[in-house]
Amino acid sequence: MTDPVLRCAGVGVRFGDVEALVGVDLSLAAGELMAVLGPSGSGKTTLLHAIAGFVTLDTGTIEIDGRPVAGTSTSVAPEARNVGVVFQHHALWPHLTVAQTVGFPLRRSGAPERERTAEVERLLGRLDIGHLADRRPDELSGGEQQRVSLARALARHPSVFLFDEPTAHLDAPLRRTLLDEIDDQRRLDSAATLYATHDATEALAIADRVVLLRAGRVVQVGTPLDVYEEPVDRWAADLTGAASVLDVELTSGPEGRVRLSSGGAEREIHCTGAPVGRPLVRPEWVRLSGPFAGTVGRVWYRGSRTEYLLDTSNGLLIVAEDGPPRAEVGDGVGWDISRAHLLAGPPN
Repeated sequence: MTDPVLRCAGVGVRFGDVEALVGVDLSLAAGELMAVLGPSGSGKTTLLHAIAGFVTLDTGTIEIDGRPVAGTSTSVAPEARNVGVVFQHHALWPHLTVAQTVGFPLRRSGAPERERTAEVERLLGRLDIGHLADRRPDELSGGEQQRVSLARALARHPSVFLFDEPTAHLDAPLRRTLLDEIDDQRRLDSAATLYATHDATEALAIADRVVLLRAGRVVQVGTPLDVYEEPVDRWAADLTGAASVLDVELTSGPEGRVRLSSGGAEREIHCTGAPVGRPLVRPEWVRLSGPFAGTVGRVWYRGSRTEYLLDTSNGLLIVAEDGPPRAEVGDGVGWDISRAHLLAGPPN
């Protein structure tokens, strides 16, 4: 296994009495994109700032390309850390044109003028903002400024990209374009990428691995499939998508399966997680019609699919099915489960 491009070991940051990061351990390989997913105040931005060199560590170490850049006795300047930073607040220099902004990292690196010009033209063309080369930030829309910020980061060809919610203020079509560009460029440069977001759908779509952050602590690290289908607790489940936890009677079945009993009906289902526990169910693991009974409490038509909230004797249950609604509020319906993930411990 090759050495990681980015390694955080026991990273801790305090602001007065507030522990912003506590014992954070992370490592990223070349070309890997890790999404940092957490609510506001979880420490996402502080983690990126610590890696970039904008805040100092109280505990732990950070290495980039095998070189210590931060620790209790080490602090390499941000410009010497070989990172490309794109934050949701674009921080563009008001007196520079788009071309000058994107070319700035190349000029600092000592690249010849002809090479700088060619690279700036390539990046602006790639991001479809070549026509904006002579404009200044106050002449750009928010989406255009974000693309300029991305182009400036790409011009560094860094070992590590740091993205702090870069699509937060963009509309859906532009968000998809920017995410595709981020994915393409980090693969071309084989850069390790840390992407902070509070949007679970975004994190699961773009990441090789996802780290869940709560109150400055790492709760779970895994592939998008791992953290979505096998969350470590109810908080992690709710962070990564809609979920229901049912109060039902379970008895052991064949390996990897349990028998679910409800209202006199019984069904054997596939399960993961704890040997015994509370069944967590994602909406797409449930379908209308089946041996169990419920009443439709709400209906949400989402275009490509419809979601239902069922009131059952085992608690509230969210169901998602492709297509338009086929039940109305107040209807009595059957329901069935294809699988569940068993959560250990008391409800939380």
